[in-house]
Amino acid sequence: MRELVAELESRAATSAAGGDAVIAVDADGEHSLGELLRAADELSTAVREAAGPHATILVQADNSWRTVVAALAAGKLDGTIGLLSHHATRAECDAACEDIDPAVVIASPECLGEWLPDSDGRQVLDGWGSRTRTARPGPRWNGGVVIGLTSGSTGRAKGVVQSETALRYAGQSTIDAVGLAPGDSVAALVPLSSAAAFCFGLYLPLMLGGRIVFLDRWHPPTALRLMAEHDVRWTMCVPTMALQLASAVESDLPLRDVRAMTIGGGPMEEAALARAEERLGTRILRVFGMSECLGHTSPRLDDPDETRLGTDGRPFPGTDLRVVDLDGAPVPAAEVGRAQVRGPSLFLGYARSGTVEAPELTPDGYFPTGDLMSIRADGVVSVRGREKDVIIRGGRNIDIVEVETALASHPAVEQLCIVPVPDELLGERVAALVVTPDAGFDLDTATAYLDQRGLMKGKWPEYLFRVGELPLNRVGKLSRADAARMARELSERSAV
Repeated sequence: MRELVAELESRAATSAAGGDAVIAVDADGEHSLGELLRAADELSTAVREAAGPHATILVQADNSWRTVVAALAAGKLDGTIGLLSHHATRAECDAACEDIDPAVVIASPECLGEWLPDSDGRQVLDGWGSRTRTARPGPRWNGGVVIGLTSGSTGRAKGVVQSETALRYAGQSTIDAVGLAPGDSVAALVPLSSAAAFCFGLYLPLMLGGRIVFLDRWHPPTALRLMAEHDVRWTMCVPTMALQLASAVESDLPLRDVRAMTIGGGPMEEAALARAEERLGTRILRVFGMSECLGHTSPRLDDPDETRLGTDGRPFPGTDLRVVDLDGAPVPAAEVGRAQVRGPSLFLGYARSGTVEAPELTPDGYFPTGDLMSIRADGVVSVRGREKDVIIRGGRNIDIVEVETALASHPAVEQLCIVPVPDELLGERVAALVVTPDAGFDLDTATAYLDQRGLMKGKWPEYLFRVGELPLNRVGKLSRADAARMARELSERSAV
């Protein structure tokens, strides 16, 4: 973070507004550049006294000025910031401390009381507390400046270690793709506890020199109001959040002044995104990326609708994507295979026992993402789901994304999730959770529509449940595990 800190200090010293320029807006009000730099000086001094230089700071990463200050303080120390959600349990904090081995933990009194109840510390950041731990001194992350936790297939969150070079590359590539200008304001809607959210919700807008408009708790009407009030030009969020924003629209084209909204991190369907775009009054850019390789594809604003909404765009300049078969051989253009990526935003590795565990790469340096993907001859990318996103019904694999894509194009469907429900005879059956204003939308309506679309009958849902909203995880993405649990409980009730 040293490069960003140097830029901000130079801006405060030489720009016309100097340190008085407002760079963050949150639930506490407006915060100037000078104010946050002074707070970062105070925090870095306190951490240096307690733990020395190059410290690793684990912070409760709320969408607020405090996360900005913690990041800048880490930069002043030539240290590293680890990100932890305020939703984390004590066990999750223990696991994070085991993997990240922070010298200091900074959080609200409520979270510290839950996470580290028997430790003493000092007050920092206007009422928050810090707890000093015995940790290995000195730099130890191979140039990593931020560690964000991401869900792992083992059920234990993985600490993704990213460098400042990766943050700058992904941020600048996004700025170029969207056509953002210096001083443009950005809304941070997604919780900052992942490396990707930190990059696009904090680092990018600080690079750009405009305001970060923070939303501390997800509430679509509030998000729409804040973006309009503060002249936001761009934001990034997950598909469910974008669709909920569209559902919350009460005025004509509320985001007409937003240059673009970038959508990634979940299944997306062209017709649903087109309806959301029309209601919101902005342009949607459907993208693909992950914390391990930050935001590495995007369409451009002048791309046709089919590319912007129906595909995931093209790789950033300098990023290489390829699609291979089970044996690792490249597949022909437009055919579906397993995605592999390499490029400047590829992560350094996972945090394990206080050090970087290098990622498992192919011999030529590609990272297998775990996604199914196709790449057209012109380089346009389409993600076709996760390798494990299948329902096994009577021994037949059913592609969840294929069913979702077909059903989500129905004009009455606002949000949708296809999940398995257990079945003694077939192992799993297909269930649809649907958010729709149409009280008459039922299983017969859905299957008749899928029949018209030509989807094979064996892939049709056998359960359909209308729900008020889909379950989300802590970073605002669709939680398939919770959705599957919801469908299972609803199916059990319907059987009584």
